[in-house]
Amino acid sequence: MNRSLNVAVVGDYDKTFAPHVATDDALRHAAAYLGAGVEIRWLATEPLEADLSEVRAADVLWCAPGSPYRSMAGALAALRHGREQGVPTLGTCGGCQHMVIEYARHVLGFEDAQHAEYDPYASSLFVSELTCSLAGKTMPVALTPGSRAAALYGQTETEEQYYCNFGIDPARRQTLHDGGLLVTGVDADGEARVLEVPGHPYYLATLYVPQARSSPGSPHPLVIGLLRAAL
Repeated sequence: MNRSLNVAVVGDYDKTFAPHVATDDALRHAAAYLGAGVEIRWLATEPLEADLSEVRAADVLWCAPGSPYRSMAGALAALRHGREQGVPTLGTCGGCQHMVIEYARHVLGFEDAQHAEYDPYASSLFVSELTCSLAGKTMPVALTPGSRAAALYGQTETEEQYYCNFGIDPARRQTLHDGGLLVTGVDADGEARVLEVPGHPYYLATLYVPQARSSPGSPHPLVIGLLRAAL
């Protein structure tokens, strides 16, 4: 494969935030493994409210950790494009949370679906504060047999690292799952940790940060899968 991929990373880049640096590294690791080139462009969220041209030009979208974003609306617009236009899209940590909000608003019809980090008192919270922070923890994840996630890992169990204090509201989990955003990975307590849209070339969300486990000699399978879907 000699193709070069244009990857748009949606998020307000902070060079001091380890998951942001790890995102770039993980993309390069996976591209090298696949024998592909990769051009990585970070897209600040505020300009995306009015201009999605760089999102439309991308082969791959990655909605990065680091919420609250400067503009939720900008991030959601980019994610909606990826979901509706079949662009391979990965959301990790905060990106996962925003994929949930976008899906709830534009597919399930909950126009007031909200994230507690932006509005903790909203009446329609789909993302709420975790009872116990997961920041800095590495924990096991059980994957649904037959899911895209399990196929990419080549197994149904893994361990991953977290940076988050927010997650899918337990009361909304079944609504999301029944509506087509399938929960395909859970922690030891059965809480949602991986979600995906079947039938899409690649639309996958993880509450953890897979990029933290990537290395040149061992690229992360989810990132390999993301780029391979575009290739």
